[in-house]
Amino acid sequence: MLKIVFATHNPHKLQEIKAMLPDAIELIGLDKLDFYDDIPETRDTLEGNALQKARFIFEKFGVNCFADDTGLEVDALNGRPGVHSARYAGDGNDSNANMDKLLDELKSSANRRAQFRTVIALIIDGEELLFNGIAEGEIIDEKRGKEGFGYDPIFIPKGYRETFAQMPLPKKNRISHRFKATKMLADYLMSLNYF
Repeated sequence: MLKIVFATHNPHKLQEIKAMLPDAIELIGLDKLDFYDDIPETRDTLEGNALQKARFIFEKFGVNCFADDTGLEVDALNGRPGVHSARYAGDGNDSNANMDKLLDELKSSANRRAQFRTVIALIIDGEELLFNGIAEGEIIDEKRGKEGFGYDPIFIPKGYRETFAQMPLPKKNRISHRFKATKMLADYLMSLNYF
């Protein structure tokens, strides 16, 4: 069995990714390392932030690990909020405030196209790799649903009529940006000689 650390304090993300990985991979969160501090995220790209977080944990603990960064990229806003998605409305990191700001900025826009993009940075035995997952869709003008987190209540994925927040987790997991990046990660890990 391969034990790997997911460099996150977010229990929702840990639960989502744990559900997507095969049983042969033991996923542990930062709490299992007794690490509760913030990890720096100072880069201006999703790739940069994911690598920065993974390198921080790898250098501090010397463990195989991965980190992710996810952004909502909205066409009409030239790709914003992007790398600033989690703190779009300010440092309070409040999902409702972030959604309210985004909806306000899109009030007069007919173009509602958007995509969620997840970048996973893996460091295993000192080697660094990146995996990229995208879910295309559109932003609606009101919040719908109680599942998920972040911008899920205002994002309808392409080909569906419900928001990510209206979908049960197993359904969302089959089509999400995080699933696509995690599937690439899992496929790569399963191809290694750990099993």
